[in-house]
Amino acid sequence: MDLMTSAFWFALGSIILTNIILSGDNAVVIAMASRNLPPKNQKQAIFWGSALAIILRLVLTVVAVELLTLPYLKIVGAVLLVYIGVQLLAEGDDDEEQEAKDHLWGAIKTILIADLVMSLDNVVAVAAAAQKGPENTRFLLLALGLGISIPLIIFGSTLLLKIMDRFPIIVVLGAALLGLLAGEMLVTDPAIHSSIEHIPQIDNIAIVVGIAIVVGLGMYLKRKNASPATSE
Repeated sequence: MDLMTSAFWFALGSIILTNIILSGDNAVVIAMASRNLPPKNQKQAIFWGSALAIILRLVLTVVAVELLTLPYLKIVGAVLLVYIGVQLLAEGDDDEEQEAKDHLWGAIKTILIADLVMSLDNVVAVAAAAQKGPENTRFLLLALGLGISIPLIIFGSTLLLKIMDRFPIIVVLGAALLGLLAGEMLVTDPAIHSSIEHIPQIDNIAIVVGIAIVVGLGMYLKRKNASPATSE
């Protein structure tokens, strides 16, 4: 393998940089999904959620270009992102009736599903960066680049958790981000893109509607869930 060539190291650096830039939204979801766990379980959810998500992204990268051409896949992904955003925003700050291990597994599942959906576009950029390296090292480049990114995503998620504790509005902004991503994903689906691309400002309209649905519905359900506890 051509491991000592400048092309290899340039491609590896490109993959790491690309993944750092594109992983901001993933760090937001990881932090939001972990915020209601006890401190010990927060660390476990962040570590395992990040590690499994990176492995999933590595597998997805290999078939990403083909996947993105499938009609209706992005529509399903957009719906999933809306559901996840609403669910994370609607969650109460406390739920003592459920065991911590159930919370932990639920947080990890949320992280994996959200990362799978949000990575559909991201992995194309990572795969493109890998193409800059020697042909016989491309899979190794992907594995190394994504693996090195794990601690960076973990650090970002841990930092966001601390910020969320001090500024709860960050949770709303995180949910809004998922709505934004859902809107963007919906209008780029091959099944409908050609039919709606002529509509003026369709991208911005989809983004605004996505944010409004996630934040509006999430806040409504959060208040509704809090009402019984308040009345008691």
